[in-house]
Order: sequence, then C-alpha cells, then structure tokens
Amino acid sequence: MADFKFRIENKWMNSGHNRTTVGNFFGACEMQTRDGFVLDNAEHQILLGEDESPNPVEYVLHALAGCITTSLVYHAAARGHKITEVESVIEGDLDLHGFLGMDEKIRSGYTNITVTLKVKGDASEAVLQELAEIAQSRSPVFDIVSNPVPVKVVVEV
Repeated sequence: MADFKFRIENKWMNSGHNRTTVGNFFGACEMQTRDGFVLDNAEHQILLGEDESPNPVEYVLHALAGCITTSLVYHAAARGHKITEVESVIEGDLDLHGFLGMDEKIRSGYTNITVTLKVKGDASEAVLQELAEIAQSRSPVFDIVSNPVPVKVVVEV
C-alpha cells in the first residue's frame, strides 16, 4: 500500500526551454488517474534562455518549499494543532563554474540551501519549532535534496 511510483515525461522545446507532462501515478496498490499537468521550465536571458518560466533549479526550491510546508501542516493537524499561516523564503547558492565545467572541484548543483519559515498557529513557539523539525525530517523532497539518490540515465537513440 505504501509503495508509490511517480512518472513525468519531458520534451525539449528550444533553447533552454523544456516542457514536462505530469500524469497518472501508481499508489495505494492501483493506478491513480488524473487529467494531468503541464510544467514548463526555461532559463533566464543571462543564462542564454528566453525566461518563459522558472528554471529547473528554481523548481527544486519550489518543490522543497511545498513539501516542507505540506509536511508541517499535515503533521501539525495529526497532533491536534491548527496552523493558520506558513510562509517561506528559500535561497539556494549555485556556482556556475561547476555547471560550465570550468572548475572540477565545484559541484554543478546547489552548494547551500537556506530555508526560512514563518509559521503561525495555535501552538507555542517551542511546539511550532518542533513541528518544523518534524516537517524537515518527514519531507520527501527535503530527503531527496539532502541525501544522495541513485539515478540511472538511459539514452535511447
């Protein structure tokens, strides 16, 4: 029941612009159907794109914000606390020397991510802090960006 498989399909459009279709997924022992979603990602002009949408590394921050927020709200509710507001600012530091292959010692991805949460609810400051820590420890996206995940790339020609 707890095993899920998520799947997307992505197509390069032009320049730094890609389009992803998010559709059905498998979960709770059966295929979960839905109409689907379309997500575009592109690069800013300074990165040789046309800035049609957020870029992939911004989507990672978006996913992290959404997952930590949802995890916090769900775990608070499960413990009988009402959250009335959650706002976050997430910043990621990225050195393009890694992406561009100019310095092999610099990683291609984020070197640091800072999450700042503003949480309001019916709980004390200490409980809200504890809930934020629980959200961090239970957030799938936090886990994904904090720990190595085996990724297999298969090229079909």
